Amino acid sequence: MARTVVVLATLDTKSEEAQYLKEQIEGLGGSATVMDIGVVGTPSIPADVTRADVAAAGGESMEKLLASPTREEAGPVMVAGATRILLDLIAKDEVHAVLGIGGTQGTSSCTQIMQALPYGFPKLMVSTVASGDTSPFVGIKDITMMFSVSDLLGVNRFTARILANAAAAAHGMAQVESDARPEAGDKPLIAMTNLGVLTEGANLAVELFREAGYDVVVFHAVGSGGQAMEQLMKEGVVGAVFDYAMGEIADDVFGGLRAGGPERLTVAGSLGLPQVICPGGAEHLGLFVEANQVPAEYEDHLHVFHSPVIFVPRLNREEFVRVAQEMCTRLQSTTGQAVMMLPLRGVGRYSIPGEPLHDEDGDRAFFDALRTGLPDAVEVIEMDAHAEDPHFVEHAVKTLIAMIEAR
Repeated sequence: MARTVVVLATLDTKSEEAQYLKEQIEGLGGSATVMDIGVVGTPSIPADVTRADVAAAGGESMEKLLASPTREEAGPVMVAGATRILLDLIAKDEVHAVLGIGGTQGTSSCTQIMQALPYGFPKLMVSTVASGDTSPFVGIKDITMMFSVSDLLGVNRFTARILANAAAAAHGMAQVESDARPEAGDKPLIAMTNLGVLTEGANLAVELFREAGYDVVVFHAVGSGGQAMEQLMKEGVVGAVFDYAMGEIADDVFGGLRAGGPERLTVAGSLGLPQVICPGGAEHLGLFVEANQVPAEYEDHLHVFHSPVIFVPRLNREEFVRVAQEMCTRLQSTTGQAVMMLPLRGVGRYSIPGEPLHDEDGDRAFFDALRTGLPDAVEVIEMDAHAEDPHFVEHAVKTLIAMIEAR
C-alpha cells in the first residue's frame, strides 16, 4: 500500500505549489492528501481535507470565521483543527509524513501543528524564512526546515526543483517504519544529559549502559536538549533518566544561554521515573559575548572561554548556593526512585583541582545546600571523586540500573 504524505498549505495563495507537490509525490509512487488551512480567499484546487473540515475539527464553523476574519481568531482554530485531524490519522496509521509550505504566516501555522505531532513522525517545512533563526518554528521537535530560496508565488523552473526535492524528501521519510516507543517487555529507553565538560564521563556511561543491554539517548543540555528529554518522558518514550548535566538550571537562575525553563528537573520526579541526578556543569554559566571580551559584571569571577564567543564564568559561593536551592525546589515533587550523586572533587572538567574554575569553598557550600534542602524522597550518595571519574560514573550507572530492575 502506498504511504501517504499530508501536504499542509493555505490554498488561497499556495494552490499551484500544493498541486505540484501532490503530483510529485504521486509520481514517486506515494499518496498525497492536501489539507487546506487557509481561511480567506478562494482555493483554485480542491482540497482532500477542506478548510471547513479543519475549522469544524477546531471547534468553529467556517461561516463564523469568515463573518469577521482576523488572523488572531482564525489561526488558533485552524491550527487546533489540523492538529486534531492529523493526530487521528497518525493513530490510525493512515498518514506517514507531513509536508508544509508557506511564508511567515504559513510557516508559523504549519510548524505549530508539527510541534504537536509525535517524535519520529516525519515533518518537513518548506519556508521562505528557513534561512534565519528557525528556533521559534522548530521548538523542541524534529522538524526539518527547507529554505525555499525564492518566494512561493507560483511554480517556475527554479521553484519546481526546490519543491520536487521537498516532495521526494517527504516521500522518502514516509517509507521508514519504526517507533521509538518501547514494546511490552522491552527494557526502558534511558535518557541522559551531557555537556562538553562531561563528555568523557558520558561516553563511558553510554558504553556501560549498552553493555548491560540498555539503549541510551543523549541530550545536549543547552536548554532545548533538556526540554526535549522531558517531553519524551511525557510521551512515554523515555523510561529512566541519568540527568548528568545541570547547567540548564544554573543558566535559568542567572540568564545564561543554556536556560532550561521552569519545568526543567521536575518531570521525572512527578512521573515517578527512576532517575539518577548529577549536578554536572552547574558551577558555571554559558554566555554569548563579543569575541574574547569579559563582561564587566564578571571581571571578579573565575572564568574561562569555551570558545571565543562563549564566556564561562564560575559562580561565586552565594550564586552557586542559589543554584542548589533552585534544584531542591524543583525536586520537591519527587515521590521516590531518585538519587542525587555528589562528586565532591568537582562537578565538571573546568572545576576539578588545578583547572581554572576550581573553587573548593564554593563547592563545599553548594553540596551543603543540597544535603540540607533536598526532599527526603531523594537519596544522596557522595563520592570522593570528580564527575568524570570512571568510579563515579560506574557507580551512577549501576545505581540507575538497580533502580530500574527493582521495579
